[in-house]
Amino acid sequence: MATMRAARLNITDRTLEVTDVPRPVPGRGQVLVRVRAAGVCLSDVHLIDGTLSPLHLDEDTVTPGHEVSGVVEELGPEVLDVEVGDRVALQAGEHDRHGRVLTRGVDYDGGWAEYALAGEDTLVPIPDELSFEQAAIIPDAVSTPWAAVTATGDVRPAEAVAVWGVGGLGAHAVQLLRLVGAAPIIAADPDEHARARALEYGADVALDSTAADFLTRIGQLTHGRGLDAAFDFAGVPVVREQAVRVLGEHGRLVLVGLTDKPLEVGDGTRFSYLRQQILGHYGSEAEHVVQLVDLVRAGRLEFSRSISGAFSLEEAPKAVEQLEKRIGSPVRLVLQP
Repeated sequence: MATMRAARLNITDRTLEVTDVPRPVPGRGQVLVRVRAAGVCLSDVHLIDGTLSPLHLDEDTVTPGHEVSGVVEELGPEVLDVEVGDRVALQAGEHDRHGRVLTRGVDYDGGWAEYALAGEDTLVPIPDELSFEQAAIIPDAVSTPWAAVTATGDVRPAEAVAVWGVGGLGAHAVQLLRLVGAAPIIAADPDEHARARALEYGADVALDSTAADFLTRIGQLTHGRGLDAAFDFAGVPVVREQAVRVLGEHGRLVLVGLTDKPLEVGDGTRFSYLRQQILGHYGSEAEHVVQLVDLVRAGRLEFSRSISGAFSLEEAPKAVEQLEKRIGSPVRLVLQP
């Protein structure tokens, strides 16, 4: 039996080990992809530390990695529109026969391995000019903020917006808000490195969200009208409290960062009078990844500065530690199996 190297996470004791496992064989409608790059996401860290648990995993071990790109190695039966050698990115999840949304690398094996299985309908062709490293992070690191901005937040040109938390997703949110014409774009983060990055990615101003005059500055920057859209990528209660206070008429607060803490609206009368909204957001749809690849192909986007470091598959635990401790304030780290 052919084997391959893979990082395996035991969900019971949360241990991560790179080991030899059987190389998978594609079934009907599936392909085997030779993984060339796989992103290391904060969700992976949460899966490993126990903050996040799979809802639909059938076993007690899983190969993490929901941001994956590579080359088609082998075709299963009834695969019609894919050829061996095709360069592809993989959607971060899929629907099962019961209609449930399953996440790659959480509910079934992902891309922290030499090879990964994927349904034909989850493949996104990528152009030659798009590197595997950049292609790998588009599903989730870029597609989640893209969907938050264009779908859930429905941001229009010249709308005043703010992004709280300029990490892996928030930095891309700034870049994408610039693309759709939002103005002004205000970035908020207590980390000075994150604020500097926000300006590089296209923010008009970057503020320390812990400063005493923080909310006053947002009022000044929006000429007293408040924000049309606020994006919480931090998942911190105080962020949500701040955002609600500076929303303008018809303002939308989009919750992207995850937390199990309660959400409170201090002045419900004002919230209702201004017809404001709080909108939950999670992940993206298949078309969002396709749109982003098309924008890269058209020369409107590129993500080379988002790749903060690359590691071998054997160094997966080291990459996780670096992201968890935010060493070097990374946007995205990638594994290269």
